[in-house]
Amino acid sequence: MAGWITIVRLGLVQMALGAIVVLTTSTLNRLMVVEMALPAVLPGALVGLHYGIQVTRPNWGFLSDRGGHRTQWIVAGMVLLGLGALGAAAGVVLFATSFAAGLAVSVLSYALIGLGVGASGTSLLALLAGIVAPQRRAAAATITWLMMIAGIAVTAATAGLFLDPYTPARLMQVVATVAGGAVAVTLLAVAGIEGRAPIRPAPDRPTRFREGLREVWAEPQARNFTIFVFLSMTAYFMQELILEPYAGLVFGFTPGQSTSLSGAQNGGVFLGMLTVGIAATGLRIGSLRTWVIVGCLGSAASLGVISALGGPALPGTLMPAVVALGVFNGIFAVAAIGSMMALAGQGRAGREGTRMGLWGAAQAIAAGFGGLTGAAAVDVARQAMTDAPAFGTVFLAEAGLFALTALMALRVVAAGPPRMTTLAPGE
Repeated sequence: MAGWITIVRLGLVQMALGAIVVLTTSTLNRLMVVEMALPAVLPGALVGLHYGIQVTRPNWGFLSDRGGHRTQWIVAGMVLLGLGALGAAAGVVLFATSFAAGLAVSVLSYALIGLGVGASGTSLLALLAGIVAPQRRAAAATITWLMMIAGIAVTAATAGLFLDPYTPARLMQVVATVAGGAVAVTLLAVAGIEGRAPIRPAPDRPTRFREGLREVWAEPQARNFTIFVFLSMTAYFMQELILEPYAGLVFGFTPGQSTSLSGAQNGGVFLGMLTVGIAATGLRIGSLRTWVIVGCLGSAASLGVISALGGPALPGTLMPAVVALGVFNGIFAVAAIGSMMALAGQGRAGREGTRMGLWGAAQAIAAGFGGLTGAAAVDVARQAMTDAPAFGTVFLAEAGLFALTALMALRVVAAGPPRMTTLAPGE
C-alpha cells in the first residue's frame, strides 16, 4: 500500500493538471472576451466542449485496466493536455488575424484538453484507488485536491504577473512554460510508483471496451453510484453561473465585490476539504458516508439561507452564507472522491479504471448540465417574478437536490472501509 510520500507525489500530478486547466478556463477565456472582443459564449462553448469530450473517461479507464500500467496513461494524458493548451493559446493569437483559423485551432485544442484531462485524471484516480489503504483514502483525496487547488491558485497568480503587458509572444511563452513544467513534474512524480505497487490486471478481463463497460454497468453498486455522482454534481454546479449575478442584481455587489465573494467561497471549499482530511483520517471521526451526508445536508441548508437572504438583501449577510456553502461543498467533494476511490475496488477485480472513468464521465456531464440548468432556470424564473425570488427559487431547487442525494448516500456509499472482491467469470 502507498505511503504518504507516494500520495503526495501523485498529488503533484493533480497539481500539474490544475495548473494547465486554469489557463484554458480562466486566462484564455478573459483574453478572448476582453483583448479579442469576442462574444462570451465562444469561450463558454469551448470549455463546454472540453467537458463534453470527457465522456471518453470510461475508455481511458478501461485502457489503463487492460495492461495494468496506469502511469503510462497518466503521462500520455498530460502530454495531450499540454499540447491542447499550447494549441488553445495559438488559437487566441490567430483570432486577431483570422476568425475561422482561430476557431478551427481552438476547437481541436479544446478537444485535446478534454482527452488529456480524461486520460490523465481517470488513470490517476484509478491508481490511487488501487494502492492507497482504505483508512487513508479520505486523506489521499484531501491531499490531492488541495494540491490541485494550490496549482490553480499559484498558476493563476504567477501567469497573470508574467502576462503583463500582454503580447501574443508572451502568452505563448507562459503557456509553454506551464505545460512543459507540468509534463516534467508528472514524469518525475510517477517514476517507479507502479514498480513498488504493481497493478495486476484481472485474468478474466474482456478484450473489448463495450464488454468491460457492460460488466461494470451490470453491477448494481457501480450503476447506483453513477446516478448518485450525476445528481450530486448537478446540484454542486447549479449555482456556479448564478451566484455572482445574484450578488450583483439582488445585493448590489460591484464586479470586484462579487469576485471576492467567489474567492471566499473557494476558501470555504479549501477549509471543508481540510476538515474531512483531518477528521476522517487523523482523528478517525466519522465514515466517508457520514461526511458525504454532512456535506450534502450542510450545502442544502446553506442554499436555503442564501435564498432567504434575498428578501432583506442586506449585503453583509451574504458573505458568511456563501463561505458556509463553500465549506460544506468542500466536505462533500472530498468525501465523495474518497468514497469513489473506495468503491472503485468493489465488484470484479481489474475494473477500477473503468469504474473511475464511468463516474468521471458522469461528473463531467453533470458539471456542464448543472451550470446550464441553473442559468436557464433563473432566466425562465425572472420572466415570471422579480430577481430575488427568481434566484431564490433556483437555490431552493438546488437545496432539494442536495437533500435527495443525501438520502441516496445512505444506500450507495459504503459505511466503512470496503474490501476488494474478486468475482469468478459468470458471477
